[in-house]
Amino acid sequence: MSLPAEPYVEPPKHIYQKGVKHLCENGVTQVPQKYILPPQERPVSLVLNDCIHLPVIDFTLLQGMDRSRVLKVLSNACREFGFFQVVNHGIADEVIGKMIDVSKRFFELPFEERQRYMSNNLSQPVRYGTSFNQNNDGVFCWRDFLKLSCHPMQDFAPLWPSSPVDLREAVGEYSMKTRHLYERVMDAILESLGLTDEKVISKDGNQLVMVNCYPACPQPELTLGLPPHSDYGLLTLLLQDQVEGLQIQHNDRWVTVKPIPNSFVVNIGDQFEIFSNGRYKSVVHRVAVNSMRSRLSVASLHSVSENVTPSPKLIDYLNPKRYEDTNYADFLHYLTSSEFKCKRFLESRRIR
Repeated sequence: MSLPAEPYVEPPKHIYQKGVKHLCENGVTQVPQKYILPPQERPVSLVLNDCIHLPVIDFTLLQGMDRSRVLKVLSNACREFGFFQVVNHGIADEVIGKMIDVSKRFFELPFEERQRYMSNNLSQPVRYGTSFNQNNDGVFCWRDFLKLSCHPMQDFAPLWPSSPVDLREAVGEYSMKTRHLYERVMDAILESLGLTDEKVISKDGNQLVMVNCYPACPQPELTLGLPPHSDYGLLTLLLQDQVEGLQIQHNDRWVTVKPIPNSFVVNIGDQFEIFSNGRYKSVVHRVAVNSMRSRLSVASLHSVSENVTPSPKLIDYLNPKRYEDTNYADFLHYLTSSEFKCKRFLESRRIR
């Protein structure tokens, strides 16, 4: 005679602050209540077959006779999707492979080692955390992360985790390469707007490398890795493994981005939508999880601390100024005082 299954017992509430990976390592078999979204906010379908092939920008073609044609493709991508994928970008597969590998090994470290970098302080330059804003989130996201401030590197590299032993070297090389790629992509985007003499990149601009871990989830229909949101900064360069999960809102529906090996997904952030006076779109996106495989991504987020204002060259009688000036302090204040929801910060800067 078989014994009846033991009833499921919710983990103690304090354990959620230790992250999803810690929950999984302790044998969680159901999604705890803390992670369950209201029915109207849950993923509509678990089948991630409603896919989209984003516009692809071949960076080698930007250097040759096809530049004007590729810039038109780039402009359309920024207007219609707010996202595009970059291939032949010049960052070696070896650099990308090392970054993915060392990131996976960091999340495989014992919890006691990862815990050394945990903090509830959103301003910490190096921070291991969970959800999005674990201080304010009513419902937690099925995601852990390692946030690494990267610029200027000499200030922050000594603060990065010392384990795995090759993490600092891998992150250092990766962050330098992605920063250079960001500058080249930004030059092309500005040219596509006809702003070749405009300065939006600051040498003192911020760069964060955000390593995201989305463990396999026993009930992925109940939760999300990240809720619908838009990125605050100028541009984000996202490196994914080959597990699908990134979804963008396009034509009022959610579509899954098909990963291209060793490519970067680039998206417009709130700061750039403001700078472009709404010409280029910071698009809402989210992350779905699955029950079969963990997913890992590495986002290089680029922003400026000083005031961002719509470019005067993109303002005229037919296109009046659409956004108030904003800066990172405004965003941090908003972030610490509100639950993270969709793209409300950008909407809060819109001139009515």
